Amino acid sequence: MQDILDRIEGLKALVIGDIMLDHYIWGDATRISPEAPVPVIEINRDTYTAGGAANVAANICALGARAEVWGWIGKDRAGILLRAIMRRKGVVFPAAFFTTNVPTIQKTRVIVQHQQLCRLDREPEPSSYRHSAYKRLTPLLKMVRNHDIIIFSDYAKGLLNDSLVAKITVAARKAGRLIALDPKPIRPLKFHGLDLITPNRKEALRLAGISTLPHEKFPAAAVCNAIWNTYKPKYLVITMGEEGMLLSEKGKVTHSIPTVAREVYDVSGAGDTIIAALSIALAAGSPLTDAAHFANAAAGVVIGKIGTATASPREILAYTSHQ
Repeated sequence: MQDILDRIEGLKALVIGDIMLDHYIWGDATRISPEAPVPVIEINRDTYTAGGAANVAANICALGARAEVWGWIGKDRAGILLRAIMRRKGVVFPAAFFTTNVPTIQKTRVIVQHQQLCRLDREPEPSSYRHSAYKRLTPLLKMVRNHDIIIFSDYAKGLLNDSLVAKITVAARKAGRLIALDPKPIRPLKFHGLDLITPNRKEALRLAGISTLPHEKFPAAAVCNAIWNTYKPKYLVITMGEEGMLLSEKGKVTHSIPTVAREVYDVSGAGDTIIAALSIALAAGSPLTDAAHFANAAAGVVIGKIGTATASPREILAYTSHQ
């Protein structure tokens, strides 16, 4: 772990995708409303952190590398808060993408006694900023050459489309950069030959075009083979929740990494941590298995916290020393 942490210092990542603000309302519920059979939440505090692509970038910075994020946030209260949060976390965010044209995507989670009660989403229609985003494509293509890793962080909010992904992929290939994608196949994207994709179990099934019954065993071999035949990723890492990670190359399952048992407080943003840690470790020259163990440790730190979070080198080393 220390060797990987030493080698990732100085690396630069460009994260392209849906930027959002994560808002947490913390409170207690001790009575039921007389108006309806719902709990009354007495609010103690509000906290805010980076979400979506901004959280991927924040995780990269927390690990000791540098990150710049490309996407849109609004000149509203949520956007102003998010811009300040990114600045504090060391994430570079171009001022040109701070706009009055669209509202900031915001997810509000209500937390009662360490449990998420509900989530409230505020987001624009995808078409409201999709077209204006690509007016900035020329400077974005130039930015690709100045980074070691390009990460597409897709939350299916409309920023990423087939044309953008294809043009960035071509530019990154010419520059010899590592390209990674955290896909959301609920809104399919065309991509091919990326270095890394990191779907979760449900997303992998959708990418493979395979359906299963709720308690049916995951058809790992068939899924990995189908994804390889369609998308040809160099590395496929499927996050399986409590079942750990499946690693695949050329359509074959190569390794299964178990999740270390621990108390899980919140899985929000764990996928952001995994693609950030995997990408940066691979770019630093780590074999896939070592990179996956590194990402597994970073995710283990993050899910032990409540709310969208990051993992620091000190926390990762402390976590792995106790395993």
